[in-house]
Amino acid sequence: MSIKVYNTLSRQKEDFVPVKEGQAGIYVCGVTPYNHPHIGNARPFVTWDVIHRFLEHEGYAVTHVQNFTDVDDKIINTANKEGVTWAEISGRYIDAYFTALDELNVKRVDNYPRVSEHMNDIIAAIAKLIENGYAYVVDGDVYFRVEKFADYGKLSGRKLEDMLAGARVDIDTRKENPMDFALWKAVKPGEPSWSAPWGEGRPGWHIECSVMSMKYLGESFDFHGGGSDLIFPHHENEIAQSEGCTGHHPFVKYWLHNGFITVNEEKMSKSLGNFFLVSDILKHFSAETLRFFILSTHYRSPLDFSDERLREAERGLSRLATAKESLYALSKIPGVGPDAMSKALLDNIQKLREAFLVAMRDDFNTALAISHMFEFSHEINIYYKKITDEGQRPDGKLVNTMLNIFAEMSSIIGVLEETVKNEETTEESFAIDILIKLREEARKSKDYAFADKVRDSLLEKGIVLEDTPQGARWKKQ
Repeated sequence: MSIKVYNTLSRQKEDFVPVKEGQAGIYVCGVTPYNHPHIGNARPFVTWDVIHRFLEHEGYAVTHVQNFTDVDDKIINTANKEGVTWAEISGRYIDAYFTALDELNVKRVDNYPRVSEHMNDIIAAIAKLIENGYAYVVDGDVYFRVEKFADYGKLSGRKLEDMLAGARVDIDTRKENPMDFALWKAVKPGEPSWSAPWGEGRPGWHIECSVMSMKYLGESFDFHGGGSDLIFPHHENEIAQSEGCTGHHPFVKYWLHNGFITVNEEKMSKSLGNFFLVSDILKHFSAETLRFFILSTHYRSPLDFSDERLREAERGLSRLATAKESLYALSKIPGVGPDAMSKALLDNIQKLREAFLVAMRDDFNTALAISHMFEFSHEINIYYKKITDEGQRPDGKLVNTMLNIFAEMSSIIGVLEETVKNEETTEESFAIDILIKLREEARKSKDYAFADKVRDSLLEKGIVLEDTPQGARWKKQ
């Protein structure tokens, strides 16, 4: 089964056919580093981390690029307020961004280009647009001629005449058309600037992504991602700039956009006071819970944020963790050959694995894929209970297959990837094992008071005991 993706440009699902066979090029609009990353930043980066993981799982060689807009009005304003340089502000919050990524188990991508490091490329692209008749200079500013680009509006589904009729933009009589947008801004007091043939200044917002994506991925590549709020004007303008510069069509084959973050079904925003930084959320919930919460909703759907939804994710993740621990417990019991039950279970879990992959191939439906993980964990728990309750030995081949499937699913979703530690390899585990043996001896001699005391002392340390026919097993709360 081929991978299908919902393309914002065509407004339908399409089969993924890469620009270069066996390869996948991804560009995702990154952050403007003027503050700590918030959950709205986290969603696309966690989403694209899973897409990247799955494409590699399916055999594609992935090149993944994500920019930093480190030259921007917000950064400049923050720097001026603090009395420091714009570079200090962007550097500080780029570091904070990477800290959040590492906590959320987002793998590093291939390139993290910064606007400030690509000024020569940006200036060259603007010069090419001027040469091609798509841009013009006015008093040191450079604007893009939207009327020159016949397909302007094709991504957002807007018509230029309708946009003009309903435009709420400041009237700048220097522009040929009110909808023309800035490629270069002439220097202003208190702002950083660079030298260009048309005068000192700095780039407009949109040109950076056109330049940096094409520099690292070529004039046409597979995936461009970002939030739904970027469809217009940012991504619309990227298409116009890029194709106007190179003459190559299409600039991007598949445009993928994630839905908005809502809080109690109201869009998250600073003005509404419902704005949540990743660092603040992680004071109350684990990073793995936050990641799992984000992926429990399909990326194109709105994601409603609340403590209760996070607690639901926490409980769900705990269920999966318990199933994984049960699997590892079964793997330590000497196995036997298959029986009728284990053969039927093996067939069922193979079907669940395939259902998981089918969900991922259908526009990276992590929500549906995770539901199959829960079904799989349910099968694990039933089998574990039967083995432990009846004092049987498990089917070794079945247990090994379940371990491999669980690891495969976990590696794609990016949760519960750490191998359960071998309890016999740490000093803490050694001490716990001694206490468990003392407890067993006390129970054999009917000294239940001492046995209970051992259990209670372990519980105080966050260690929970579970008695099985194969002996006591323990886990941390």
